[in-house]
Parts: sequence; structure tokens; C-alpha cells
Amino acid sequence: MDVSIVIPVYNEAENVAALVQELAAAVAPLPGSKEFVIVDDGSTDGTGAALERLCRQEPALTVVRLSRNFGQTAALAAGIAHAAGAVIVTLDGDLQNDPADIPRLIAKLHEGYDLVNGWRVDRQDTFVTRRLPSLLANRLISFTTRLKLHDYGCPVKAFRGDLARSLRLYGEMHRFIPALAGDLGATIAEIPVNHRPRTRGRSKYGLGRTVRVLLDLVTVKFMTSYLTRPIHVFGLPGIVATAAGALLTLYLGIERLLLDVALADRPILSLGILLLLVGVQFVALGLLGEMLVRLYHESQGKPVYVVRAVLGRSGPPAPLLPAAEPHAVASPR
Repeated sequence: MDVSIVIPVYNEAENVAALVQELAAAVAPLPGSKEFVIVDDGSTDGTGAALERLCRQEPALTVVRLSRNFGQTAALAAGIAHAAGAVIVTLDGDLQNDPADIPRLIAKLHEGYDLVNGWRVDRQDTFVTRRLPSLLANRLISFTTRLKLHDYGCPVKAFRGDLARSLRLYGEMHRFIPALAGDLGATIAEIPVNHRPRTRGRSKYGLGRTVRVLLDLVTVKFMTSYLTRPIHVFGLPGIVATAAGALLTLYLGIERLLLDVALADRPILSLGILLLLVGVQFVALGLLGEMLVRLYHESQGKPVYVVRAVLGRSGPPAPLLPAAEPHAVASPR
């Protein structure tokens, strides 16, 4: 399989027929074999029945039906796990993303990139509830991850297949895919894509996701910067707090013993003791993290590096990324 188009859908019964029709027209000029992998993420509005009918009409279509609604990240992971393409393209199933952009994404990918991210330059969404939070989130994510993109939340992406299958996606990590790929050494490009207003169905996005994005950003930052050295996160503040607490209590002890200054009514004594306790706990937490990281890598044989290629030996170059373990999802038809 040359190209796999992976699309998670949830309650999009009104859109899936037009979606498959547009996909078929968009990829028809592309050389090689193509497949459409649509993941029904526990829809309750007849999306599953509509996809079954389409499956009988379109031989390139594979439908993966999940047992319940697991969320967009899990549905995307299920689709990637069932995709066989050397190139994997993702987009949403609400018809706001234009399948006609797929050939441009693939052409950009073939220029030598590992991932091409879409940029909805003229986004057709409400400003207060969608565009403004997205603008702020994109700037915060770019600053935190040091990978500057205009539109992290754009679902339109093209990957090399081995890169897509190497990503471990869970929680709400689908919006941080470029950052996770960049941490593996992937080369990333961004191109403008068309964005259309929603004409059928109801949007599943809102302001409620903002807090989850911030929490996941903390996780991504830790995973990409400190996963192999958690002692650097907790140890430094622990040492600083311990040293400050020790100096403070030493000073207070000298005052009490040599200058006979009463300490019972001085809150600073409690602060010194608190700093000592917190500092010791932070250092202990960093050491526990170090032990867990070693168990994580050594017990599963996970590498702490990524090889892009091996030159000067017989045989093909080593792939950029290791193959992913299969996800536990419903089997395709």
C-alpha cells in the first residue's frame, strides 16, 4: 500500500458519504495504491450503518469500529495501527478539511520531510470559542516545545508511515504530534491548507478542551525534555530548597543558642523547617523517577537514541524510527 488516509469520525452520519466521495476524487490522480481507513469512535447517530453501506460500495474503504467513544487521540491511533501505507495522511471527517489538499501534502512530504503539518490560514470557525484559544495555544506550545508552528491543532497531516506508527498516542496527544515527532528527530514542514465552514452536523470542540491542552502540554514537555533524566526536574529545586532551609534554620539556631533570641513566635522557623522537608522530598522524588526511568527503558529494551541511517555496511539503511507496538483496538473488516 502506498498511501493510507486515516480519518476518525464521531457522529458524522450526514458527512461520511460526501467525505468518501471527495476522498476518492482527490486521490484518483495519485500513482500507486490507496486506502481509506475511517475509524468510527463509538458513534450513536447512525454513522456506523452509513459506513457499512459505503464499505460495500468502495473497495478502498476500511472501517474500524471502536466499542465505545474513546476520544480523537485513541481513534487516530487505531486508524494508524490499521493503516498499511508507506505514507499516512490524516484529517477530520466533518468536511471542514479539504481532501483536495492531500496531493499537495504528499508532494511536500516527498521533498524529503518526515511530517507535513497543515496550516488553516483562513480558518472558518468562531473567533472567541475556537480561533482565539487556538492562537494562544499555538504560541504557548511553540514557545514550550521550541518547535514553531502556526497551527498545532490542524488535523491535516502527512507522515512517513514508519514515523506515524512509532508515535505513542494517548490522552489528548493528537494535538502535540509535531512536537512528539520533532523529539524523535523528524524533519517537519508546514503548508497552508483550505478550511471550510461546517455545513452539516455539530462541532465536538469547545473551550472545555483548553484546560486539558495545558495539562497535556506539561506532560509533553516532560516527555520530550526530561524523560531520561527526571532528577534534573526535581533534584535542582530540591537542593535549592534544602540548602535554603538548612541555612535558615542554622541562622535561627545560632540566634537562639548564642544570642538567646526567642523563636517560639517567629513564623520564619516554620518556613525553614518546611523548606528542609520539601527539599528532601523533591530529591527523593527525583531519585524515584530515575529508578522508574531505568526500569522503563531497560525492562522493555527501549532505546534512548534514534538512528537516522547506517552507512558503510551492506544492506539497506536503518529506518529513522522503530516500529510501533500494535494498539488494542477493534479489528477492521
